Amino acid sequence: MAAKRPSNSSMFHGGLFLRLLLVVLVSANAASAGSIVEYLPGYGKLDFKLETGYVSVGDSELFYYFIESQGNPTTDPFFLWLTGGPGCSSFNGLIYEIGPMEFDIHNYPGGLPRLLPYKYAWTRTASILFLDAPVGTGFSYSTSADGWSSSDTDSALETYKFLRKWLIDHPKYLPLQLYVGGDSYSGIIVPLVVKHIVDAIDDHTVPRFNLQGYLVGSPTTDETINTNAKVVFAHRLALISDELYEAAKESCNGNYADVDPSNTKCLSSLGAIDHCVKDLFRNDILEPKCVFESPEPSRRSLDEKSGDFILNTPRLEEYWCRNFNYALAYIWANDESVQEALNVRVVCEYLINS
Repeated sequence: MAAKRPSNSSMFHGGLFLRLLLVVLVSANAASAGSIVEYLPGYGKLDFKLETGYVSVGDSELFYYFIESQGNPTTDPFFLWLTGGPGCSSFNGLIYEIGPMEFDIHNYPGGLPRLLPYKYAWTRTASILFLDAPVGTGFSYSTSADGWSSSDTDSALETYKFLRKWLIDHPKYLPLQLYVGGDSYSGIIVPLVVKHIVDAIDDHTVPRFNLQGYLVGSPTTDETINTNAKVVFAHRLALISDELYEAAKESCNGNYADVDPSNTKCLSSLGAIDHCVKDLFRNDILEPKCVFESPEPSRRSLDEKSGDFILNTPRLEEYWCRNFNYALAYIWANDESVQEALNVRVVCEYLINS
């Protein structure tokens, strides 16, 4: 979906310095200030207001999807939504979680996927700004070679600056109740963004945001807590035996995240636990575990174990996997007609002799 991340290191070959240049080709209907999208391939004429565009933050060109509330946009709350990863496009949140569309996965004959209205969309009662962040995620890119590298703190600051610039350019949304939300790895980023907003409010920075709160879903928070909780979860759902759980708890002293390499009993217990759960889909243990291998309809490989499924576009209901739905996003978002409709810039990378 996005341009491949270039290396940040300089390259020398045969005494010549090789420099990475980014050549940005912008389609005629793309605009730096955002454009209203009235039609999307696979959906047709939109029955909701969608704006897409880029906001410049330093060397970063951050891509966004903005969907205005389908209820009362003058009073409904305003959300900034970030998806985790890190590095997962906000299109994931838009199409699989809270946006007004979903893929018609049950009636897919091949080719460009069809989109349907999603009746449980949050956009029915809220305006939501979906951001591709950090740079290099989705359709966001950098105009310099050094600009591709990022960190949690850098991404949070860029996201805050993006939000400020976007709201200044769209002042009618400034008075609305503001919430910052996200899922997965955004459990790290969202609070950092909110901290920047709170600091700006305390410093009386104008314009003042009407921040009301933030939310995170299935968030990454603390890796030690997350890792330790997985062992407890596995025991509570009877994925591991009482004996194995007690052995791990005693030998690891309840800490499974930062294990002393010399503690062989703990490592042995954790290895046995990993073996017990290795064939389970960790996001939902009641669903089959699938491998994201290829979206090409001609490539399907099936084994006796669900963990050996090779991802393909769905054809048979009994072979259903959640990743089939994700394959449709890969096909749809990489289609040239879709990118043209979304006003996506075509970013080409060239490595040339200087």
